[in-house]
Amino acid sequence: MKKKADTAARLTVENATWLEPRYKETILHPISFDLAPHKILGVVGPNGSGKSTLLRLLYRFNAPTTGTVKVDNTDIWSISAQKVARVVAAVLQEQPADFGLTVREIVALGRTPYRKLFGGSTNTRDEEILQGVLDHLGLNDFSNRQLKTLSGGERQRVMVARALAQEPKLLILDEPTNHLDIRHQLEVLILLRDLPLTVVTSLHDLNFADQFCDEVLLLQAGHALGFGSSETVFTELAVSKAFCVTARREKLLPSDTKHMTFNL
Repeated sequence: MKKKADTAARLTVENATWLEPRYKETILHPISFDLAPHKILGVVGPNGSGKSTLLRLLYRFNAPTTGTVKVDNTDIWSISAQKVARVVAAVLQEQPADFGLTVREIVALGRTPYRKLFGGSTNTRDEEILQGVLDHLGLNDFSNRQLKTLSGGERQRVMVARALAQEPKLLILDEPTNHLDIRHQLEVLILLRDLPLTVVTSLHDLNFADQFCDEVLLLQAGHALGFGSSETVFTELAVSKAFCVTARREKLLPSDTKHMTFNL
């Protein structure tokens, strides 16, 4: 898919925080960053560092307690959820029950934000978008199969396809490589890299973040330890502090590839 100037959004987060309302506990402390269109941001950090909490603010599931989340300079809480869904799409860790729907029917759910009240029928434009997404992600051979019959990697592609059917400018993914084998992890990350969108994804593998992301955001206990290129953020000191390990930046031979190693 060829990248065009109007297919990707700028994401601006300004002093965003989130306070758990029931126990009044601050889960996410003030975070600010500006992500340019067409860039991929990798959000990394140990379990409980606030990655999923931040993503929920970005796809408008939770409102920031303070601060703002802006897409193309528009506060996403100043417009309707339907309008946001036409610009921002999310792929979550928890895949929904398929209720016996086929792959084609699941992907078609991505057109929901463009339909009128009470659903509406699929029109020619919807069919064009749907078929284009199925073609691009190589899902035509699976289009009439139920989701539960597919492999983990195939199911993840279906979820990405459903998100792309929304025609978003910003795609948010919560650990899209989780529970996938190495080949399917690489396939998903290469797919994300080639999309003509702005992408924010949480990742556990720092070496994958280093390899596939333009920018990274390192979190620890709800605090941002750094935002920028992996070269500047993934210092041995910062990574060691965030994950409570001894981190080393090394190079693999004979490929001369950068690689981080970890020890207790």
